[in-house]
Formats: sequence, structure tokens, C-alpha cells
Amino acid sequence: MNPSDPFRIFDIANSSDFEALTFQSFHYQYNHNPIYRSFCEHLKKGPNTVQALADIPFLPISFFKSKKVLASEKPIEIVFESSGTTGTLSQHHLVDTSLYEKSFLEGFKRFYGNLEDYCILALLPSYLERKGSSLIYMVDALIKQSNHKDSGFYLNEFESLAEKLVTLEHEKSKTLLLGVSFALLDFVEQYTMNLNHTLVMETGGMKGRRKEIIREALHGQLKTGFGVNSVHSEYGMTELLSQAYSKGEGIFNTPPWMKVFISDPEDPLQIQGHNRTGGINIIDLANWYSCPFIATQDLGKTYEDGSFEVLGRFDASDVRGCNLMVLH
Repeated sequence: MNPSDPFRIFDIANSSDFEALTFQSFHYQYNHNPIYRSFCEHLKKGPNTVQALADIPFLPISFFKSKKVLASEKPIEIVFESSGTTGTLSQHHLVDTSLYEKSFLEGFKRFYGNLEDYCILALLPSYLERKGSSLIYMVDALIKQSNHKDSGFYLNEFESLAEKLVTLEHEKSKTLLLGVSFALLDFVEQYTMNLNHTLVMETGGMKGRRKEIIREALHGQLKTGFGVNSVHSEYGMTELLSQAYSKGEGIFNTPPWMKVFISDPEDPLQIQGHNRTGGINIIDLANWYSCPFIATQDLGKTYEDGSFEVLGRFDASDVRGCNLMVLH
């Protein structure tokens, strides 16, 4: 694979394709990403010792807070910044925004069909109130490409959003309401809906606005408030350029260029099998020019069919050995 053409990842058709491109990506990273190479060398891992996907080192997500994680000398087109409420924020430097756009557009289409079929309403106040959000970048593109006259963002205009939902419901318009968890909860505390033509999708996170609650409780309140049978979820983060989606029950599926592995919570360098709880590690090949191999701070488990579940977050002190080094 020509490293100047990472778009071939979107042609992945099976596990063999994924494995082949992942190894090509690892070699490219090792040769072009000084931060990742130093991390690999510290672990005594390299092209000669990495023989299986489970051998590939996953870079702790915290490196995006202190380092410029980059495998390209091309000029930076945009920098996405995390929405953390405390401490240093993660930064994701992109040299090719078209790769991100292709990833989220293709990913959405695979799970939900044509964008043009939807009216997209976005209730994302915490993200709209700051700059550099990769989620806002994605949703803005989805809204524009949906080409529906009523698609748009909402900050705190609950009354107008409620009126819009009622109108679209009356028109039997296929609608996607995408919202950050705390804002969706705030909304259903003021308005009760009975939606038959709207998908409700939460993007997670209370962002310090409300007390964190477990997914079952969150989805239970949202299903009652919106009058829907299931609540969809989007799993993404500043440090990734692809998204996983859940159509209910918190079970996520990935596009073909993204795969989840679970590490042993006592030994983060050891990948374990399905149905066992541990750290969520992600291969996201859309991160071709930053780093596709990310050790998140989330806890979860994978299943035989390739799906996964998010069960919570590590406390930083619980991740033994994950931050093995501070690179200088």
C-alpha cells in the first residue's frame, strides 16, 4: 500500500484485507512516527517482533495530551481538541481532513443508509460552546449533506426543538436526533414526546453538567421521555477518526477499517479473549497519519461477532503500566 493513498482502507472486504493493511500501517507508523517508534522501542517491539495483530503496541491515549502524535511532514490542516473539564486537553493534528470526512460519511452510510433520507437535529451545547470539536466538525458535515431544510444545531432552544420534533413527526419525516447525554436528559425533564419516526442517538458524556449515571438508567429515562423503543449511541473520541455505533442495548459495531481489542487490566500489554472485561484498545486505520493504535481509558469487552460493549472508565491509577514512559 502506498502511504500516500490510505483511502484503500475503505475497500476492506474481509479480515485478511484488514490484517494486511494493519501491518502496512504499523510499518508506516514505525518508520514515520517518532513518538510511536520510541514507544515501540521502549517495549522492544518492532517489525521483526510484531507477527500478529495482538503483538502491535497500543499507544496510551494520554500521549495526545503531551505530544504531537504525527506520522507525516505534511502541513497541518486542522487541530481537534478534547472537551475535558480539567487538566491538559488532548490534541489531534490532522494533515488530511478528507480522510476524516470519508471515514465518518462512509461509516454513517454503512450503519444508517443514505444521509439524504434524514433530517438531522443536533443537541450538542457543550461542544457548540467551544472550538476544535471533531464531533461538531462531523455533525456539521452530516447536517449539510443531509440537505434537509430543517436539519440544524440546537444550543439550549428546547422549546423550538420540541416544536420541530412534533412537526417532523406529523410529517412522518425520517429524523435523527443526535445529542450529548446531559442535554437529552435536560430536554426530557421538560418535554415528553412520542416519537415514531425519529432515531434518538446519545454521544455520551455529562461533561461535568450532571452526575454520571449507568447506561441502562440513561437509556431508560431517554426511552420514556422520547417515547422510543431503543436509544442509539455513537462511540468516538478526539483521538479517533472513526466511529462505532450502537442501535440499542449499548452493543457497538465498528466499520471494517476499525477493530477493538481488550487488554488485561493487570497487564495492559496482554490482549485477552472475548467476553472478558479489560481496557479497550482500538485499531482505527483512518488515523493513518497520526496513530491508528490507541489504548483508550475505557473499560469494556468484545464478543465473537466483533461487537463490543463499553462498561466504564479506568481511574488513571488503575491502569498499571499503561503510561510506561514519558518521551522527551
